[in-house]
Amino acid sequence: MNTGKVDVLLGLQWGDEGKGKVVDVLTPRYDVVARFQGGPNAGHTLEFEDQKYVLRSIPSGIFQGGKVNIIGNGVVLAPDLFMGEAKDLEKSGHPLKERLKISKKAHLIMPTHRILDRAYEAAKGKNKVGTTGKGIGPTYTDKVSRNGLRVGDILSDFDRKYSEHKEHHMKMLAALGWTDFEGFEETEKLWMEGIEYMKGFQFVDSEHEINNLLRSGKNILCEGAQGTMLDVDFGSYPFVTSSNTICAGACTGLGIGPNKVGNVYGIMKAYCTRVGAGPFPTELFDETGKKIRDLGHEYGAVTGRERRCGWIDLVQLRYSVMVDGVTELIMMKSDVLDSFETIKACVAYELPDGTRTEEFPYEIDDVKPIYKELPGWKQDMTKCKSEDEFPQAFRDYVSFLEQYLETRIGIISIGPDREQTIVRK
Repeated sequence: MNTGKVDVLLGLQWGDEGKGKVVDVLTPRYDVVARFQGGPNAGHTLEFEDQKYVLRSIPSGIFQGGKVNIIGNGVVLAPDLFMGEAKDLEKSGHPLKERLKISKKAHLIMPTHRILDRAYEAAKGKNKVGTTGKGIGPTYTDKVSRNGLRVGDILSDFDRKYSEHKEHHMKMLAALGWTDFEGFEETEKLWMEGIEYMKGFQFVDSEHEINNLLRSGKNILCEGAQGTMLDVDFGSYPFVTSSNTICAGACTGLGIGPNKVGNVYGIMKAYCTRVGAGPFPTELFDETGKKIRDLGHEYGAVTGRERRCGWIDLVQLRYSVMVDGVTELIMMKSDVLDSFETIKACVAYELPDGTRTEEFPYEIDDVKPIYKELPGWKQDMTKCKSEDEFPQAFRDYVSFLEQYLETRIGIISIGPDREQTIVRK
Protein backbone atom coordinates (compact mmCIF):
# COMPACT_ATOMS: atom_id res chain seq x y z
CA MET A 1 0.00 0.00 0.00
CA ASN A 2 1.37 3.42 -0.96
CA THR A 3 2.21 5.66 1.97
CA GLY A 4 2.98 8.80 -0.02
CA LYS A 5 6.64 8.39 0.89
CA VAL A 6 9.79 7.23 -0.87
CA ASP A 7 11.91 4.38 0.50
CA VAL A 8 15.70 4.73 0.48
CA LEU A 9 18.27 1.98 -0.02
CA LEU A 10 21.91 2.64 0.81
CA GLY A 11 25.17 1.05 1.87
CA LEU A 12 26.27 1.28 5.50
CA GLN A 13 29.98 0.50 5.22
CA TRP A 14 32.67 1.64 2.74
CA GLY A 15 30.66 0.66 -0.34
CA ASP A 16 30.52 -2.63 -2.27
CA GLU A 17 27.86 -4.01 0.09
CA GLY A 18 25.78 -5.55 -2.70
CA LYS A 19 23.20 -2.81 -3.25
CA GLY A 20 22.56 -3.73 -6.89
CA LYS A 21 21.34 -7.21 -6.12
CA VAL A 22 19.06 -5.97 -3.34
CA VAL A 23 17.52 -3.25 -5.51
CA ASP A 24 16.79 -5.89 -8.13
CA VAL A 25 15.19 -8.12 -5.48
CA LEU A 26 13.13 -5.23 -4.05
CA THR A 27 12.05 -3.58 -7.32
CA PRO A 28 8.96 -5.78 -7.85
CA ARG A 29 7.44 -3.79 -4.94
CA TYR A 30 8.11 -0.44 -6.64
CA ASP A 31 7.01 1.48 -9.72
CA VAL A 32 10.03 3.80 -9.83
CA VAL A 33 13.76 3.38 -9.04
CA ALA A 34 15.80 6.59 -8.77
CA ARG A 35 19.57 6.99 -8.33
CA PHE A 36 20.41 10.02 -6.18
CA GLN A 37 24.22 10.49 -6.10
CA GLY A 38 27.62 9.27 -7.23
CA GLY A 39 29.16 8.59 -10.61
CA PRO A 40 30.52 5.74 -12.73
CA ASN A 41 33.19 4.94 -10.13
CA ALA A 42 30.58 2.86 -8.30
CA GLY A 43 29.58 -0.46 -9.84
CA HIS A 44 26.55 -2.53 -8.91
CA THR A 45 26.91 -6.18 -9.93
CA LEU A 46 23.74 -8.18 -10.54
CA GLU A 47 23.56 -11.87 -11.42
CA PHE A 48 20.47 -13.70 -12.62
CA GLU A 49 19.43 -16.14 -15.35
CA ASP A 50 23.13 -17.08 -15.76
CA GLN A 51 24.03 -13.52 -16.78
CA LYS A 52 26.21 -10.99 -14.96
CA TYR A 53 25.60 -7.27 -15.36
CA VAL A 54 27.60 -4.34 -13.95
CA LEU A 55 25.71 -1.06 -13.64
CA ARG A 56 27.70 2.15 -13.16
CA SER A 57 25.25 5.02 -13.62
CA ILE A 58 21.97 3.36 -14.56
CA PRO A 59 19.54 2.49 -11.73
CA SER A 60 19.24 -1.22 -10.93
CA GLY A 61 15.48 -1.25 -11.62
CA ILE A 62 16.23 -1.24 -15.34
CA PHE A 63 15.87 -5.03 -15.54
CA GLN A 64 12.23 -4.98 -14.45
CA GLY A 65 9.79 -4.31 -17.29
CA GLY A 66 7.44 -1.38 -16.89
CA LYS A 67 9.45 0.41 -14.18
CA VAL A 68 10.40 4.08 -14.45
CA ASN A 69 14.14 4.61 -13.80
CA ILE A 70 15.50 8.07 -13.03
CA ILE A 71 19.07 9.37 -12.85
CA GLY A 72 18.76 12.24 -10.38
CA ASN A 73 20.35 15.67 -10.17
CA GLY A 74 22.82 14.49 -7.49
CA VAL A 75 24.49 12.10 -9.95
CA VAL A 76 27.52 13.02 -12.11
CA LEU A 77 27.36 11.45 -15.56
CA ALA A 78 30.10 10.61 -18.09
CA PRO A 79 28.41 10.52 -21.53
CA ASP A 80 30.93 8.10 -23.10
CA LEU A 81 30.77 5.62 -20.20
CA PHE A 82 26.99 5.98 -20.02
CA MET A 83 26.73 5.20 -23.74
CA GLY A 84 28.86 2.06 -23.38
CA GLU A 85 26.86 0.83 -20.39
CA ALA A 86 23.52 1.59 -22.03
CA LYS A 87 24.39 -0.05 -25.35
CA ASP A 88 25.50 -3.23 -23.54
CA LEU A 89 22.14 -3.36 -21.79
CA GLU A 90 20.24 -2.68 -25.01
CA LYS A 91 22.11 -5.57 -26.68
CA SER A 92 20.85 -7.88 -23.94
CA GLY A 93 17.27 -6.88 -24.73
CA HIS A 94 16.49 -4.09 -22.24
CA PRO A 95 14.76 -1.11 -23.95
CA LEU A 96 16.50 1.70 -22.07
CA LYS A 97 15.07 4.67 -23.94
CA GLU A 98 11.58 3.60 -22.84
CA ARG A 99 12.54 3.04 -19.20
CA LEU A 100 15.14 5.66 -18.28
CA LYS A 101 14.88 9.42 -17.62
CA ILE A 102 17.80 11.72 -16.85
CA SER A 103 17.74 14.86 -14.71
CA LYS A 104 18.64 18.07 -16.54
CA LYS A 105 20.41 19.17 -13.37
CA ALA A 106 22.81 16.20 -13.25
CA HIS A 107 26.39 17.34 -13.87
CA LEU A 108 28.53 16.08 -16.75
CA ILE A 109 31.98 14.55 -16.22
CA MET A 110 34.16 16.07 -18.92
CA PRO A 111 37.28 14.39 -20.40
CA THR A 112 39.37 17.13 -18.76
CA HIS A 113 37.88 16.25 -15.35
CA ARG A 114 39.63 12.87 -15.61
CA ILE A 115 42.95 14.50 -16.36
CA LEU A 116 42.45 16.89 -13.43
CA ASP A 117 41.69 13.86 -11.24
CA ARG A 118 45.05 12.31 -12.14
CA ALA A 119 46.89 15.60 -11.76
CA TYR A 120 45.46 16.28 -8.29
CA GLU A 121 46.29 12.75 -7.12
CA ALA A 122 49.84 13.03 -8.43
CA ALA A 123 50.28 16.38 -6.66
CA LYS A 124 49.31 14.78 -3.33
CA GLY A 125 52.14 12.25 -3.53
CA LYS A 126 52.05 9.81 -0.60
CA ASN A 127 48.88 11.50 0.71
CA LYS A 128 46.82 10.54 -2.32
CA VAL A 129 43.22 9.48 -1.68
CA GLY A 130 43.22 6.51 -4.06
CA THR A 131 40.49 7.71 -6.44
CA THR A 132 39.41 5.67 -9.45
CA GLY A 133 40.61 8.46 -11.75
CA LYS A 134 37.21 8.80 -13.42
CA GLY A 135 36.90 12.55 -12.76
CA ILE A 136 34.26 12.33 -10.04
CA GLY A 137 35.94 14.65 -7.52
CA PRO A 138 36.80 17.43 -10.00
CA THR A 139 33.24 17.32 -11.38
CA TYR A 140 31.72 17.78 -7.93
CA THR A 141 34.35 20.50 -7.25
CA ASP A 142 33.12 22.37 -10.33
CA LYS A 143 29.54 21.87 -9.16
CA VAL A 144 30.05 23.47 -5.74
CA SER A 145 32.28 26.23 -7.16
CA ARG A 146 29.48 27.06 -9.65
CA ASN A 147 31.50 26.14 -12.73
CA GLY A 148 29.68 22.95 -13.72
CA LEU A 149 28.37 21.74 -17.07
CA ARG A 150 24.98 20.04 -16.76
CA VAL A 151 22.84 17.65 -18.79
CA GLY A 152 20.37 20.47 -19.52
CA ASP A 153 23.17 22.43 -21.20
CA ILE A 154 23.16 19.85 -24.00
CA LEU A 155 19.86 21.35 -25.19
CA SER A 156 21.22 24.79 -26.18
CA ASP A 157 24.51 26.32 -27.36
CA PHE A 158 26.40 23.29 -26.07
CA ASP A 159 29.58 23.59 -28.15
CA ARG A 160 30.30 27.07 -26.80
CA LYS A 161 29.63 26.03 -23.19
CA TYR A 162 31.83 22.95 -23.57
CA SER A 163 34.73 24.93 -25.09
CA GLU A 164 34.64 27.49 -22.28
CA HIS A 165 34.71 24.79 -19.58
CA LYS A 166 37.49 22.91 -21.37
CA GLU A 167 39.60 26.08 -21.67
CA HIS A 168 39.13 26.75 -17.94
CA HIS A 169 40.35 23.23 -17.13
CA MET A 170 43.35 23.51 -19.46
CA LYS A 171 44.49 26.65 -17.62
CA MET A 172 44.22 24.76 -14.32
CA LEU A 173 46.26 21.86 -15.71
CA ALA A 174 48.91 24.25 -17.02
CA ALA A 175 49.18 25.81 -13.56
CA LEU A 176 49.69 22.31 -12.12
CA GLY A 177 52.46 21.67 -14.68
CA TRP A 178 50.58 18.70 -16.12
CA THR A 179 51.73 17.58 -19.57
CA ASP A 180 50.33 14.06 -20.03
CA PHE A 181 47.45 14.31 -22.51
CA GLU A 182 47.98 10.93 -24.17
CA GLY A 183 44.76 9.58 -25.68
CA PHE A 184 42.82 12.77 -24.96
CA GLU A 185 41.63 13.37 -28.53
CA GLU A 186 40.21 9.84 -28.82
CA THR A 187 38.54 10.18 -25.42
CA GLU A 188 37.03 13.54 -26.34
CA LYS A 189 35.72 12.17 -29.66
CA LEU A 190 34.02 9.25 -27.89
CA TRP A 191 32.68 11.64 -25.25
CA MET A 192 31.03 13.78 -27.94
CA GLU A 193 29.50 10.62 -29.44
CA GLY A 194 28.12 9.96 -25.97
CA ILE A 195 26.55 13.43 -25.92
CA GLU A 196 24.79 12.69 -29.23
CA TYR A 197 23.65 9.30 -27.92
CA MET A 198 22.23 10.87 -24.75
CA LYS A 199 19.98 13.11 -26.87
CA GLY A 200 17.87 10.00 -27.55
CA PHE A 201 16.82 9.91 -23.88
CA GLN A 202 14.23 11.99 -22.08
CA PHE A 203 15.77 14.83 -20.03
CA VAL A 204 13.49 15.84 -17.16
CA ASP A 205 13.22 18.17 -14.20
CA SER A 206 13.60 15.20 -11.86
CA GLU A 207 12.36 17.06 -8.77
CA HIS A 208 8.99 17.64 -10.45
CA GLU A 209 9.01 14.16 -11.97
CA ILE A 210 9.59 12.42 -8.61
CA ASN A 211 7.07 14.48 -6.67
CA ASN A 212 4.41 14.13 -9.39
CA LEU A 213 4.92 10.35 -9.41
CA LEU A 214 4.63 10.33 -5.62
CA ARG A 215 1.41 12.35 -5.72
CA SER A 216 -0.03 9.99 -8.31
CA GLY A 217 0.37 7.07 -5.87
CA LYS A 218 3.52 5.47 -7.29
CA ASN A 219 5.87 3.51 -5.03
CA ILE A 220 9.41 4.91 -5.32
CA LEU A 221 12.76 3.42 -4.28
CA CYS A 222 15.76 5.77 -4.06
CA GLU A 223 19.10 4.08 -4.68
CA GLY A 224 22.45 5.30 -3.39
CA ALA A 225 25.95 4.48 -4.58
CA GLN A 226 29.10 3.81 -2.50
CA GLY A 227 28.53 3.61 1.28
CA THR A 228 27.91 5.76 4.35
CA MET A 229 31.58 5.77 5.38
CA LEU A 230 32.45 7.42 2.06
CA ASP A 231 30.09 10.35 2.73
CA VAL A 232 31.91 13.66 2.24
CA ASP A 233 30.63 14.96 5.63
CA PHE A 234 30.32 11.87 7.83
CA GLY A 235 32.77 9.39 6.29
CA SER A 236 36.45 8.76 7.04
CA TYR A 237 37.50 12.13 5.60
CA PRO A 238 39.51 12.87 3.46
CA PHE A 239 39.37 9.28 2.18
CA VAL A 240 35.80 9.69 0.99
CA THR A 241 33.85 10.32 -2.19
CA SER A 242 32.69 13.82 -3.19
CA SER A 243 28.96 13.52 -2.53
CA ASN A 244 26.54 12.81 0.31
CA THR A 245 26.03 9.05 0.35
CA ILE A 246 23.81 9.12 3.47
CA CYS A 247 20.01 9.10 3.46
CA ALA A 248 19.85 12.91 3.42
CA GLY A 249 21.54 12.74 0.00
CA ALA A 250 18.30 11.32 -1.41
CA CYS A 251 16.56 14.60 -0.52
CA THR A 252 19.18 16.84 -2.16
CA GLY A 253 19.96 14.40 -4.98
CA LEU A 254 16.35 14.05 -6.14
CA GLY A 255 14.46 17.04 -4.75
CA ILE A 256 12.46 15.20 -2.10
CA GLY A 257 11.36 16.81 1.18
CA PRO A 258 12.61 15.07 4.37
CA ASN A 259 8.99 14.43 5.37
CA LYS A 260 8.61 12.26 2.25
CA VAL A 261 11.17 9.64 3.38
CA GLY A 262 9.58 6.38 4.57
CA ASN A 263 11.59 3.17 5.06
CA VAL A 264 15.38 3.36 5.05
CA TYR A 265 17.02 0.05 4.10
CA GLY A 266 20.63 -0.17 5.21
CA ILE A 267 22.82 -2.78 3.51
CA MET A 268 25.83 -4.33 5.17
CA LYS A 269 28.04 -7.36 4.67
CA ALA A 270 28.41 -10.04 7.34
CA TYR A 271 32.02 -8.82 7.43
CA CYS A 272 33.59 -5.58 6.11
CA THR A 273 35.58 -4.42 3.07
CA ARG A 274 37.17 -1.25 1.79
CA VAL A 275 38.70 -0.18 -1.55
CA GLY A 276 41.45 2.39 -1.90
CA ALA A 277 43.37 4.27 0.78
CA GLY A 278 42.15 5.34 4.22
CA PRO A 279 41.72 3.96 7.74
CA PHE A 280 40.00 0.60 8.27
CA PRO A 281 40.10 -0.48 11.96
CA THR A 282 39.13 -4.15 11.49
CA GLU A 283 41.29 -4.82 8.42
CA LEU A 284 42.94 -8.25 8.38
CA PHE A 285 46.41 -8.60 6.87
CA ASP A 286 46.67 -12.35 7.52
CA GLU A 287 45.40 -15.54 5.89
CA THR A 288 41.92 -14.92 7.32
CA GLY A 289 41.66 -11.66 5.39
CA LYS A 290 42.88 -13.38 2.22
CA LYS A 291 40.39 -16.21 2.72
CA ILE A 292 37.48 -13.74 3.09
CA ARG A 293 38.65 -11.93 -0.08
CA ASP A 294 38.86 -15.14 -2.11
CA LEU A 295 35.60 -16.67 -0.85
CA GLY A 296 33.75 -13.38 -1.27
CA HIS A 297 35.31 -12.59 -4.69
CA GLU A 298 36.19 -9.20 -3.28
CA TYR A 299 37.39 -7.39 -6.36
CA GLY A 300 35.93 -4.11 -7.66
CA ALA A 301 33.05 -4.43 -10.14
CA VAL A 302 34.32 -1.48 -12.18
CA THR A 303 38.04 -1.25 -11.35
CA GLY A 304 38.94 -4.89 -10.58
CA ARG A 305 40.86 -3.60 -7.57
CA GLU A 306 41.46 -5.97 -4.66
CA ARG A 307 39.26 -5.04 -1.74
CA ARG A 308 40.72 -4.86 1.73
CA CYS A 309 38.87 -7.27 4.02
CA GLY A 310 38.17 -7.46 7.75
CA TRP A 311 35.70 -8.49 10.43
CA ILE A 312 32.40 -6.66 10.86
CA ASP A 313 32.76 -3.30 12.66
CA LEU A 314 29.72 -2.67 14.85
CA VAL A 315 30.96 0.69 16.17
CA GLN A 316 31.04 1.96 12.61
CA LEU A 317 27.74 0.28 11.71
CA ARG A 318 25.86 1.71 14.70
CA TYR A 319 27.10 5.16 13.64
CA SER A 320 25.82 4.57 10.09
CA VAL A 321 22.45 3.35 11.36
CA MET A 322 22.18 6.57 13.39
CA VAL A 323 23.12 9.12 10.68
CA ASP A 324 21.00 7.34 8.05
CA GLY A 325 17.94 6.73 10.24
CA VAL A 326 17.91 3.07 9.17
CA THR A 327 14.60 1.31 9.74
CA GLU A 328 15.62 -2.15 8.48
CA LEU A 329 18.95 -3.90 7.88
CA ILE A 330 19.85 -6.15 4.97
CA MET A 331 22.84 -8.47 5.44
CA MET A 332 24.81 -9.63 2.40
CA LYS A 333 27.37 -12.40 1.81
CA SER A 334 26.56 -14.32 4.99
CA ASP A 335 27.61 -17.50 3.16
CA VAL A 336 31.21 -16.23 2.83
CA LEU A 337 31.70 -16.97 6.54
CA ASP A 338 30.23 -20.52 6.30
CA SER A 339 33.57 -22.30 6.81
CA PHE A 340 35.03 -20.26 9.70
CA GLU A 341 35.55 -21.86 13.09
CA THR A 342 35.24 -18.51 14.90
CA ILE A 343 33.62 -15.24 13.85
CA LYS A 344 34.73 -11.92 15.30
CA ALA A 345 32.78 -8.67 15.65
CA CYS A 346 34.28 -5.33 16.71
CA VAL A 347 32.15 -3.99 19.59
CA ALA A 348 34.35 -1.08 20.74
CA TYR A 349 37.53 0.85 19.94
CA GLU A 350 40.56 1.41 22.09
CA LEU A 351 41.67 5.00 21.51
CA PRO A 352 45.36 6.05 21.39
CA ASP A 353 45.17 7.24 25.02
CA GLY A 354 44.05 3.76 26.13
CA THR A 355 40.37 4.62 26.76
CA ARG A 356 37.55 2.54 25.32
CA THR A 357 34.68 3.94 23.28
CA GLU A 358 31.61 2.59 21.51
CA GLU A 359 31.04 5.91 19.71
CA PHE A 360 32.57 6.50 16.29
CA PRO A 361 35.32 9.13 16.85
CA TYR A 362 36.53 12.08 14.75
CA GLU A 363 39.64 10.14 13.71
CA ILE A 364 39.97 6.36 13.39
CA ASP A 365 43.54 6.17 12.09
CA ASP A 366 45.05 4.81 15.30
CA VAL A 367 42.13 3.07 17.03
CA LYS A 368 42.40 -0.62 17.95
CA PRO A 369 39.35 -2.85 17.51
CA ILE A 370 38.01 -4.65 20.60
CA TYR A 371 36.42 -7.91 19.47
CA LYS A 372 33.74 -10.24 20.68
CA GLU A 373 34.24 -13.81 19.45
CA LEU A 374 31.30 -15.94 18.37
CA PRO A 375 31.26 -19.57 17.26
CA GLY A 376 31.08 -20.17 13.50
CA TRP A 377 28.24 -22.23 12.02
CA LYS A 378 30.46 -24.46 9.83
CA GLN A 379 27.65 -25.24 7.41
CA ASP A 380 26.97 -24.45 3.75
CA MET A 381 23.99 -22.06 3.75
CA THR A 382 23.84 -21.37 0.00
CA LYS A 383 21.05 -23.92 -0.54
CA CYS A 384 18.82 -22.69 2.33
CA LYS A 385 15.31 -21.81 1.15
CA SER A 386 14.04 -20.24 4.38
CA GLU A 387 15.37 -18.95 7.70
CA ASP A 388 14.09 -22.14 9.34
CA GLU A 389 17.00 -23.95 7.67
CA PHE A 390 19.67 -21.63 9.14
CA PRO A 391 22.09 -23.27 11.61
CA GLN A 392 21.62 -22.19 15.24
CA ALA A 393 25.06 -20.54 15.47
CA PHE A 394 24.16 -18.30 12.51
CA ARG A 395 20.81 -17.41 14.09
CA ASP A 396 22.72 -16.46 17.24
CA TYR A 397 25.05 -14.26 15.17
CA VAL A 398 22.05 -12.50 13.58
CA SER A 399 20.40 -11.98 17.01
CA PHE A 400 23.64 -10.57 18.42
CA LEU A 401 23.94 -8.06 15.54
CA GLU A 402 20.29 -6.99 15.87
CA GLN A 403 20.69 -6.44 19.60
CA TYR A 404 23.87 -4.39 19.25
CA LEU A 405 22.57 -2.31 16.32
CA GLU A 406 19.04 -2.01 17.79
CA THR A 407 17.64 -2.61 14.30
CA ARG A 408 15.98 -5.62 12.70
CA ILE A 409 17.73 -7.58 9.93
CA GLY A 410 14.88 -8.15 7.46
CA ILE A 411 16.69 -9.71 4.49
CA ILE A 412 19.68 -12.08 4.44
CA SER A 413 21.64 -12.91 1.29
CA ILE A 414 23.35 -16.31 1.09
CA GLY A 415 24.76 -16.17 -2.46
CA PRO A 416 25.06 -13.95 -5.56
CA ASP A 417 21.93 -15.15 -7.35
CA ARG A 418 18.59 -13.36 -7.05
CA GLU A 419 17.09 -16.60 -5.69
CA GLN A 420 19.64 -16.83 -2.84
CA THR A 421 17.83 -14.19 -0.82
CA ILE A 422 15.92 -14.95 2.37
CA VAL A 423 13.22 -12.45 3.38
CA ARG A 424 12.66 -13.06 7.09
CA LYS A 425 9.24 -13.39 8.61
